[in-house]
Amino acid sequence: MNTVNPRRRLIGGCIGNVCEVFDYSIYALAAPALALHFFSRENPTAALLGTFAIYALAFFARPVGGVLFGFMADRVGRLKILSLTILLMGGGTVVTGLLPTYETIGIAAPVLLVLCRLLQGLSMGGESSGGYSFIVESAPDGKRGRWIGFAVCFIYVPTSLAAVFVLGVQAALGSEAYLDWGWRVPFIFGGLIAVAGFWIRRTLDDPEEYTAAVANQGDARSTIREVAASRKSMLRVILLQVPQAVGAYLLVGYMFTFVVKTGGLGEKPALFSNAAAILVLAVIAVFFGSLGDRIGRKPLLIGGASWLAVTAYPAFSLAASGTLLGALVGQSLLAIGVAIFAAGYFVTAVELFPTAVRGTGHGFSFNLSAAIFGGTTPLVATALVGSFDSPVAPAFYAMLLILTLGAAGIAMTPETKNTDLRTSVQSTGLTGRISSSDRSTVDTNSS
Repeated sequence: MNTVNPRRRLIGGCIGNVCEVFDYSIYALAAPALALHFFSRENPTAALLGTFAIYALAFFARPVGGVLFGFMADRVGRLKILSLTILLMGGGTVVTGLLPTYETIGIAAPVLLVLCRLLQGLSMGGESSGGYSFIVESAPDGKRGRWIGFAVCFIYVPTSLAAVFVLGVQAALGSEAYLDWGWRVPFIFGGLIAVAGFWIRRTLDDPEEYTAAVANQGDARSTIREVAASRKSMLRVILLQVPQAVGAYLLVGYMFTFVVKTGGLGEKPALFSNAAAILVLAVIAVFFGSLGDRIGRKPLLIGGASWLAVTAYPAFSLAASGTLLGALVGQSLLAIGVAIFAAGYFVTAVELFPTAVRGTGHGFSFNLSAAIFGGTTPLVATALVGSFDSPVAPAFYAMLLILTLGAAGIAMTPETKNTDLRTSVQSTGLTGRISSSDRSTVDTNSS
C-alpha cells in the first residue's frame, strides 16, 4: 500500500515543470544578450535569428529524449527516470550560464551553446512525458483534470517568476552589466532548482496504477508492439498539440522580444507585461482543470482553440502598440486561450495511452509535435514579421494552424474524462467509457 502524501506526489511530479520552463523562459528572455555574445555583431538580425534557431533546435532533440526516457520509464519505473532527467536538465542550464562567448573562442561558442540545448532537449523530452504520466497516475479518482491544472500552473508560474527574476537582476546590476555578464545569473540559479527537485523526488515512489499495470510486463518487444497499437492516439496528440504549442510559445518564447523589438516598449515594462499575462494563465488553469473533471475535456479543447483563433489578431495588434496597457491586454488575450486549451489538452494527451506504454507513446508524439510546432514558433514569427513588415503576421500563422491541424485533432479525439487509465481509449468506444465486457477482460488479464 502506498503511504506517500498525495500533495507530495503532486509537487514531485510538478517540480520538473518548474525546471523545464524556467530554463526555456530565461533563454527566451536572455535572447538579446545571447545574440550579442554568441554570434558575430556585424548583423544583429541574423544573430537574433540564430539564437532562436538554437532555441528551436533543442526541441528536435525532445522526441528522441521522449522515446528513450519514455521507454525506460515504462520498463524500469517512473521515478528512477524522472530523477535522472531533472539532474540532466539542471546540468545543461548551469553549463549554459558558464559558457565562453564568441568574442573569446569564436565559432566554438555557438557550437557549445547548441550542445547544451541538445542536452536540455533530450532530458526535457523524458521529463515532460514522465512528469505528466506520474501526475495523472497518482491523481485521486475524478481529479485528474484538477491535478493537471496544477501542473499547468507549475509550468507557467516559473515562467512569470523567471521574468521577475531577470527584471530583478537587471535592476540590481544595471542594463550594461546585465548584458555584459549578468545574464548568466538566472542560468546558474536554474541548476539549484533542479537539485531541490531531485531531493524531493528521491523520497517518492511509483504510482500504484503504474506498478499494477507492469506487474506482469512482457519483454521489450511486447512494449514496442503495444506502442505501435497506439499509433492513432499518437496522431491525435500530435495534432492536438498544435494550438497549445503555437499559443504557448508565442506567449512564452516570443512575446517579450516582439514587444521590445517591434512594439518599441522598454525592456522593463515589456518584462512586466509578459510576466503578468503568464501569471493570469497560471492562476486560471487550475480552475479550468477542475472544470474539465465536471464537463469533460473536449469542451475545453474546443473553447480554447476557438478563443486563440479569434483573439490572435487583436492580441498582436495590441502587443505592438508600444504601450504597457496594450502589451498587457494583448498578451493576456493569448494567455486566457492557452489556459483553457491546456487544461483540456495535457490531461487528454496522457489519458489517450494505456499505462504500460504511456511513457513511450506520449513521449514521442507529445515531444515531436512540440518540436515542430512549438520550438519553431519564435523563429517563424520573427521571420514573418521581417518578411511581411507587419506586426500581425504571426497572428495569421497561428490562426491557420489552429483552424486546420488543431481542428482536425479535436474532431478525431474522443472524450477521455471517464477513460480507464490501464487500457485507455484502445478498449473503449468513442465516448471514452470502457464497456462492461472490456472491463471484465481487463480484470481477468490483470489477475
